[in-house]
Amino acid sequence: MSRFVVDVDPAPHRGPGRRPGREPDARAWAAPDGTYVKSISRTLSALIARGRGEILLKADGRRDYVAAIKKTGTASLVRLIAYPNPRRGPKGSPRSREAAERDKAMGPVDQLHKMFRHSCADHKRETIAFGRRLESSLGRAHLLAAWKNFIKRCNENSPLPTTPAMRQRLADEPWTWQRILNQRLFIAHEALSHSELRLYEKRWTTSLPPLALVNAG
Repeated sequence: MSRFVVDVDPAPHRGPGRRPGREPDARAWAAPDGTYVKSISRTLSALIARGRGEILLKADGRRDYVAAIKKTGTASLVRLIAYPNPRRGPKGSPRSREAAERDKAMGPVDQLHKMFRHSCADHKRETIAFGRRLESSLGRAHLLAAWKNFIKRCNENSPLPTTPAMRQRLADEPWTWQRILNQRLFIAHEALSHSELRLYEKRWTTSLPPLALVNAG
């Protein structure tokens, strides 16, 4: 398992608005959310376009994944294995077999989630650092993905400096920030998707004043 972050795609939606400690609405969790379905559909379409055969998708119990597979018509190309969050026992009680299987399967996702919570201030649970633009939050997320893929070791306790990009044979050694930011890539020379172009040109957040694209070409 390389733990390589393939892409970062937004799923803008309104917050639940519930107070801390209140149980989430089970009906809302079971019903597909349109923004998540669109985001998952874009990701699946991008992966399938790479033509690497069947996609094994390990996910939680959200219905959005099933809805996205139906929407894109990729049931024959995507094998979904769902791991709903099991009910936890009292504090200090041993984990159930279902909980252990879920934690093992979703380990890379949980690790990435912790990195976002720890490294990006606007993703922390208690913060005043709210992102004004979705594009800016996604820009920071892309920087974190680049660091995780090319700079950070897969295992900090291992003496081998192996990164996820090295496991994918995209690099032969760990990179540095100087190497990542050494050369500017122009959008005219890159094959950007429609959503990536909207993020780069900051056209996703339509409620804010337009940004002067002086250096975006």
